[in-house]
Amino acid sequence: MKYKIHKEKRVYDGHFKVREAKLTHETFDGGEITVTRQCFERGDSVAVLLHETDTDRLLFTKQFRYPTLPHTDGWIVEIVAGSLEAGDTPEERVRTEVQEELGYTVGSLEHLSTFFVSPGGSSERILLYFAAVTSAAKTHSGGGAANETEDIALVARSVAETRSQLNAGSFTDAKTLIALQWFFKDR
Repeated sequence: MKYKIHKEKRVYDGHFKVREAKLTHETFDGGEITVTRQCFERGDSVAVLLHETDTDRLLFTKQFRYPTLPHTDGWIVEIVAGSLEAGDTPEERVRTEVQEELGYTVGSLEHLSTFFVSPGGSSERILLYFAAVTSAAKTHSGGGAANETEDIALVARSVAETRSQLNAGSFTDAKTLIALQWFFKDR
């Protein structure tokens, strides 16, 4: 199906950016429709589910997430994640985020999927990974990067407890849900 962008401009240029476009695209019945759309540009991110194999625990972060306040108390348990920065490979960014947030050194990574977070309004994609680690790979306390004003706690849960919490609907973060559903699909 075809589309044409008639006009495009940046309407907000802060830490995040918003782009607006007037465009025409084909419709399924062979016609055309002209619309104005906005796109929230956050940039791509990486995320990783960590399995500490010698303890059979899954490792999560817990941190305050302001945008969740209308619906929660603001504290979210989620997998390690971070924004992909210019010059980084996704794998380098995963390793840096795990080191900063949880204090673990990660070896091999398995790429699970790349997906859009909310394609109706955002261009952000998440590159999702899995990594097996051992407790010996914990080299420091983690807690986040001070220069990024992060305050992050490590949450380690047994695989059984995590499955129970997943089934009970306790996880509310989409990337975490996707990673856990992958982890448990054949278990």
